[in-house]
Amino acid sequence: MRKTLKWLVPLILIVAVLGVYLYPVPRVPFEQVYAKADADAVASLQAFRAAQPPRTLDVDGVNWEYVSFGQGSKTILFLHGMTGAYDIWWQVLEALQSDYRVIAVTYPAVDSLAEMESGVLSILEAEGVDIFNVVGTSLGGYFAQYLVARHPDRILRAVFSNTFPPNDLIAEQNKTIGAALPFLPEWLVLNVLRGSFANSVYPASGNDELTLAFLNEISYGRMSKAQVVGRFHCVVEKFEAPDPHMPVMIIEADNDPLVAAELRRQLKETYPSATVHTLHGVGHFLYLNMPEEYTELLREFLQTAP
Repeated sequence: MRKTLKWLVPLILIVAVLGVYLYPVPRVPFEQVYAKADADAVASLQAFRAAQPPRTLDVDGVNWEYVSFGQGSKTILFLHGMTGAYDIWWQVLEALQSDYRVIAVTYPAVDSLAEMESGVLSILEAEGVDIFNVVGTSLGGYFAQYLVARHPDRILRAVFSNTFPPNDLIAEQNKTIGAALPFLPEWLVLNVLRGSFANSVYPASGNDELTLAFLNEISYGRMSKAQVVGRFHCVVEKFEAPDPHMPVMIIEADNDPLVAAELRRQLKETYPSATVHTLHGVGHFLYLNMPEEYTELLREFLQTAP
């Protein structure tokens, strides 16, 4: 009996630990996630997804998802943040499609800015795009700076939105969680993200239900822990900030819960010639909770003579 217990108890403990670790991420129906969001906006999102199903492209064995459509002769590349996807921009994409070709991507589980660069450039090549405008937010705004540094002759204009320059602050402040992140259960990582959405992002957006719903949908199975880990690695990867020779616009919010005031200050100091728009009390996801105003800022900047 004792011999049996010697191996049975550890086995039970191992099974219990594995059960907790491998507990699946809950899947919540679309209707439930978006129950409190504006019905017209929800219908618009569903119509967009039906009209613009994502294309896929294999780049070095990694599957990239993106959309590409529009009527204009000039292209805008849209780069989302840490917890985004190609369609987080849908309201802005639809508003600009009559004047521009618009391309928006979803980052797969890649671990470096170079891998992100390879995927995006492969998409642009597949779509026959050489010269483009870039609009990036948060991680996407950081990645946009990387592209400006690496390919200045290909970019007409750049928008760095709700983002930060190359810095040491983010890595230092998130050193512990960054080290632990790869070892945490997927359900826990995504659950913590949902807590952040509810406790900081949602209030900062003016309690915008659409913003909360879209982010929750992302965390209920549209994004994996591997993507979170890869995106975190890209956020803390350092590179030399560019000295842009093209027009640059910075869009920021004075109550952004995800980009500290010090980082916003550093961004403006890094690009002193940039046009800056500081919006008040609108949070981190401006293109979700105030898409008309956001689109107008883009349209005005992109159409202004250099």
